[in-house]
Amino acid sequence: MLREVALRVTRPRVAVLHAVHAHPHADTDTIIRATRRELPDVSHQAVYDVLRALADTGLVRRIQPAGSVARYEARVGDNHHHVVCRSCGAIEDVDCAVGEAPCLHPSDRHGFAVDEAEIVYWGLCPACSAATPDPATASKG
Repeated sequence: MLREVALRVTRPRVAVLHAVHAHPHADTDTIIRATRRELPDVSHQAVYDVLRALADTGLVRRIQPAGSVARYEARVGDNHHHVVCRSCGAIEDVDCAVGEAPCLHPSDRHGFAVDEAEIVYWGLCPACSAATPDPATASKG
């Protein structure tokens, strides 16, 4: 994969790529911890540099939902979106519409050549929904 995008194969690049594949939607700290399990002496800066190179070449995707730190995923090359839990911050993939991606056709492009759409759905994940009392039934006590 690295050679296909003209990147040299180095131990830090391989370890970071493995960490991103193993931890979808992980933040940088999580990727650093995972990388250090494979390569204990890797520096924070090396991981940051590798993540930037991998994102720049399209091997990983960097996402940053509003109010969140940057996160990385290995699912690239499609036009999928994300759903984010307002409570715990969990993130899951959401596929775009089947067939032609209508979300790539804005009502006005303003002259832009649009090649990607980013949609973030917000709500509560199942665990947080179960832990949050329903306001309609909580007041009937």
